[in-house]
Amino acid sequence: QVQLVESGGGLVQAGGSLRLSCAASGRTSTMGWFRQAPGKEREIVAAISWTGRSTYYADSVKDRFTISRDNAKDTLYLQMNSLKPEDTAVYYCASTPTYITGVLTTLSGYRYWGQGTQVTVSS
Repeated sequence: QVQLVESGGGLVQAGGSLRLSCAASGRTSTMGWFRQAPGKEREIVAAISWTGRSTYYADSVKDRFTISRDNAKDTLYLQMNSLKPEDTAVYYCASTPTYITGVLTTLSGYRYWGQGTQVTVSS
């Protein structure tokens, strides 16, 4: 059983930055950040392997967002720079409880989810 709690969301102006955190309890493996905008399906933003050596970014956030993790602190991060209004969404962290190598980009492969944190980017 894994529990995930996101924090760090808020309101920011376009071009600004936010850092999201996800505190985990229980075993985590590959983890990811997802977002869901109003009226749209949840989509992957970024993913990271357990070791942190492999990462994946959606094309829409590549070169702007950075996913990282600190396993000693059981915490996942998403540094978001150069934010755009289209980044507005509820952001969720997720984990596969069993260890896998590399990253996982399929939403259905993630079993454990946080409650989400709202990110709003004003124009």
